[in-house]
This record gives sequence, structure tokens and C-alpha cells, in this order.
Amino acid sequence: MKNNIIQVKGVKKSYKDVEVLKGVDFEVEKGGIFALLGSNGAGKTTMIRIMATLLKPDAGSVVINGFNIEKNAGDIRGSISLTGQFAAIDEILTGRENLQMIAKLRHLKNPNQVADELINSFGMSAAANRRVGTYSGGMKRRIDIAMSLVGNPKIVFLDEPTTGLDPEARLEVWKIVKELSASGTTVLLTTQYLEEAEQLADKIAILHGGKIIALDTLEGLKKLFPPAKVEYIEKQPTLEEIFLTIIGKKGEK
Repeated sequence: MKNNIIQVKGVKKSYKDVEVLKGVDFEVEKGGIFALLGSNGAGKTTMIRIMATLLKPDAGSVVINGFNIEKNAGDIRGSISLTGQFAAIDEILTGRENLQMIAKLRHLKNPNQVADELINSFGMSAAANRRVGTYSGGMKRRIDIAMSLVGNPKIVFLDEPTTGLDPEARLEVWKIVKELSASGTTVLLTTQYLEEAEQLADKIAILHGGKIIALDTLEGLKKLFPPAKVEYIEKQPTLEEIFLTIIGKKGEK
């Protein structure tokens, strides 16, 4: 039996007359990396804000770590951490001070020890005592993700974690995400970058037109693509080709 740590069923959300989510269904297995893939405006951030208890759905149910979002929002907040599209850090403080501040806000017993452990884990010793305002984009994102791990949450939501980063910084974030999953943390990330989902995710859900129109492993999604034309070699479809083909098929119905 699958060990699903997140269950989303029939979630709907509208802003005035605009229906953003039209009945979203998916499940996330414990300890994996789940990618919610879609274009700008597809409703990815709305969905992640609902799961993080920052928005109430108009309809549907969400269960996270065994807690119902309507009845046990406080328990859910104790199980999760959310990193938004833009780094939520105090640039006047040092990296170490940012981590200590979050540890204190979470009422942890030894903020200094917590900060030191994360600094070592994320390889930030050389920059830990510098003001965050002097950090590169990749380093800011690294400290931002480190801050989200204060208190050892079971689930980490990453909303477009590499938006605006250069290729080198993006690879750095990918490495961190893989290490999080390897340590047993469940990671749910939203992205519009097809390569990112292809590189990271155990499962990929394509959100389009307010609904999940495909959900599978990368290998499973490849089977939805027409058989490769064989001339001299067989060309395997990229996730970009699969994504565009699925959207095209659904749009014709």
C-alpha cells in the first residue's frame, strides 16, 4: 500500500469570476520529489498556498501528514515549510543570524546549534558571518532553503525555487533538493521549467486549464508520446515534447 503523505481531492478555487482551480486531484508519496508542472497562470502557486494553509479552497479536501486542512490547519503548519518564489530573508542580517532568528521564532531550545548544523550541512561556513545582502542569487536561495528546514519539517514546499537564477545557481538548488529527498524529506515543488521537473521529480503532475491532465513518472509520461520514428536511431521524446503533446491532445477534446 502506498504511503501517501499528501492527498488532494476535488480542490476548486476562484478569484471573483475567474476559476483558477477546477477540481484538482493528486497524491504525493512520503519521501519523494513531486513536481507540479505548468505554465505561468496555471494555478500552481494558488494550489501550493492552499496546501500551506494560506488560502482556503472553495471546494474539495486536502489531507497533509494525516491532518485535514479545514480541521487541523495548525498541525499542518507544524509539519510543513514553504519557500516562495523569492527569497524571504533579511539582507541586513548575516546568514547565521537569519537561521538563528527562525529557530527562535520556532521556539527551538538551542538556536545557535541549529544554525551551526544547517550552515555545515549546506556548506555555508565561509559566508555565514557575512550580511546576506552581499550574497549571490544562488547563495541567497541556499540560505532561504536552509531557513525552511529549521525544525526538521516532514514536508517542504518549494514554489518555483530556481526562478531568476543563473544556470550554475540552478544546478546548486537541484543538488540541495535531491539531498533533501535522500534524507527522507518529502519535497513538493512547482515549476514551469520542463528540464527541472525532468531532472528532479519522481512523479510529475501537469496542471493545465485548472486541472491535473496527466500524472505519472517521467517514463510513464513518455508512453503517452507517439512512438519514435526510427530511421537510423530511435529518438526518445523530451519532457518538453511530452508536455506540449499532452496539452495539445487535451485542448482538442
